[in-house]
Amino acid sequence: MVSVGTVVWLSSELMFFAGLFAMYFSLRAAGQVSLGGGSTEGLWAMETAKLNFPFALVNTIVLVASSFTCQMGVFAAERLQPRRGGGLFQFARWGMTEWFVLTFLMGAFFVAGQATEYTMLVSEHVSLSSNAYGSAFYITTGFHGLHVIGGLIAFLFIIGRAFAAKRFGHFEATSAIVTSYYWHFVDVVWIGLFLVIYVLR
Repeated sequence: MVSVGTVVWLSSELMFFAGLFAMYFSLRAAGQVSLGGGSTEGLWAMETAKLNFPFALVNTIVLVASSFTCQMGVFAAERLQPRRGGGLFQFARWGMTEWFVLTFLMGAFFVAGQATEYTMLVSEHVSLSSNAYGSAFYITTGFHGLHVIGGLIAFLFIIGRAFAAKRFGHFEATSAIVTSYYWHFVDVVWIGLFLVIYVLR
């Protein structure tokens, strides 16, 4: 039931992000804007030129890779193995906790990268209130960033529960699995955002 409830909730989240995508494309196709009388397409070309594509690509690769480390943690949870059974660098013997800690660190790297990119764009005079592009960019990526932070909090909760549990059982494993559903969802949404914002300029 927990898995089913999570899937239903993620479906509503999917509709939320679909609305954000619709907003982004609507603003882009809105026609004339007040900035210098230029078109929205001209505004988009001017503002997207300020994006640091290589930086965003590295950040994206880290987030996508975190889905794989998360899934390795799920496999360990399904084996009811909360912690590693060997040396720190014996990755094949890692438990759920080690894989989820690595996933947390990669997710935190992504959030820090987003914050750094925001700082760079603000220095280029691209802010939430600067124009239609700024509003679309910060709203879409900002809400996604909040979802990533929510996932990081969930990982801390799962890791803490694994240490607190006297016996790691199916209840703890189920919590880890449904958390992975959320994390994979967040990663897939970012792939869509990355393609729309950074590739389809």
